[in-house]
Amino acid sequence: MSDFALPAPDLAPLLLGARLIVRGAGGIITETEAYTPDDPASHSFPGQTRRNASMFGPAGHAYVYRIYGLHWCLNVVGLPGHAVLIRALEPTEGLAQMQARRRRPDRLTTGPGMLAEALGITGQDDGRPFGTADFTLHLSPPGNWLTGPRIGITKAADWPRRYGLPGSAHLSRRF
Repeated sequence: MSDFALPAPDLAPLLLGARLIVRGAGGIITETEAYTPDDPASHSFPGQTRRNASMFGPAGHAYVYRIYGLHWCLNVVGLPGHAVLIRALEPTEGLAQMQARRRRPDRLTTGPGMLAEALGITGQDDGRPFGTADFTLHLSPPGNWLTGPRIGITKAADWPRRYGLPGSAHLSRRF
């Protein structure tokens, strides 16, 4: 998907406002984070491995990994070695499905692990192309966005590569 073949810092704000639907559940992306091969916090920083192979695959595909051995995280691949973490979304479709999957239905999708759990994302989704009937990502015209430091990392945490929709109540943390 050539619309996604961009450096992650360019792709991340373009994904804000996009509609993400996974197996009938999803919503509007409200928060993203960009990761690049020159970024010491990126899984692609040490080069291609078996774990991060999807980051080096085709643009517009998913890179899914486990964090802390507990939570799945969903990323959109851009250029080789570039990925955008989907941190939060405003749930709009399949709310009953998402609530059934989450242990805390009051916080459905306001963090990458919660979002993946609510959408039913697993390691089986790693490498999947967006654009299939049950795995879609519809871009919308870019609007305004906020930029700030990333969350939950120690290396290059201060890099302004976290992006969010202004005024959204569906963010993992305020900007």
